[in-house]
Amino acid sequence: MPLVKEQSMILSEIKQYLMKHKRVTLGDLARHFDIEPEAMKGMLGQWIRKGKVIKSDVQAGCGKTCGKCCDGTAMEIYAWTH
Repeated sequence: MPLVKEQSMILSEIKQYLMKHKRVTLGDLARHFDIEPEAMKGMLGQWIRKGKVIKSDVQAGCGKTCGKCCDGTAMEIYAWTH
């Protein structure tokens, strides 16, 4: 399958996932689609530029030291806007 078509299919799947789950962390998206977080950011950037997705940054972690909520991917939350 050509890369452009494959990426288009993934973008559509990301849209459906965000619409279903409302607000999702970068880490959850990357794990669900089995994609590196940086690659997922690039795909989300396309939806952000079109005004369909908004990104929110969590300002503080839970205060514990396990590192699960403070690994960076849990600090970025994405939501479908329409």
